[in-house]
Amino acid sequence: MTKHTTPDHARLDRVVEEARRNRDEREATYRERALKLFPWICGRCGREFSGARLRELTVHHKDHDHDNNPPDGSNWELLCLYCHDNEHARVLEEETRKRSADDRSSVSSHKPFASLKELLNTKDS
Repeated sequence: MTKHTTPDHARLDRVVEEARRNRDEREATYRERALKLFPWICGRCGREFSGARLRELTVHHKDHDHDNNPPDGSNWELLCLYCHDNEHARVLEEETRKRSADDRSSVSSHKPFASLKELLNTKDS
């Protein structure tokens, strides 16, 4: 029998807040570096950004590893919000297609009509 415990919401809130703070700090450092290294243009659609609209320009990690932040920016590209969302959606769709292709290859080996021809060729006595 499993033991049901009530979650410590205060502790969970602290853990989530710390994770968000760490993410924000990490993003701030590589985002600032990327904005200094690259022109403020979306790498996909070519839109230019400046002023208040600069917040719409995001840093995309080419290898999808947010901890891979080389100082030369070789793993980054600046993408607008729309192109960035599109890039991640394409990756998710590709993973889904791969999984569904793998699922098709592992279908059941049962062949219900394997002996149908023999059954049809037998004469009723």
